[in-house]
Amino acid sequence: MKETGKINYVEIPSRDLEATKAFFTSAFGWSFVDYGPEYVAIENAGLDGGFYKSDKIASPDSGSVLVVLYSSELEETVSKVTSSGGKVVQDIFDFPGGRRFHFTDPSGNEYAVWSEPDA
Repeated sequence: MKETGKINYVEIPSRDLEATKAFFTSAFGWSFVDYGPEYVAIENAGLDGGFYKSDKIASPDSGSVLVVLYSSELEETVSKVTSSGGKVVQDIFDFPGGRRFHFTDPSGNEYAVWSEPDA
């Protein structure tokens, strides 16, 4: 059920929609619905959203929000990200409540993946 004031949808820039779709399908099993040449909706990602064609990137260094994904197998996810064309920009590190790493997708957008301390 949709609730007033709750995050409902996230839109992320993409320099290359086809490369973005291929990366997230391979690394995380997401699927997509195309809405023309400049927009794709994300499916099976835990939160509804989409990628729109843009030369801009989402990076915390430039003040953007950081999308954080979850993994119960952090090291395996690092391998999937890199073998799918992503680039690890911050190796796995501990933080209060767990462990995580940061990566960029083929467009240069930065994301993080976290897990519990013992995962």
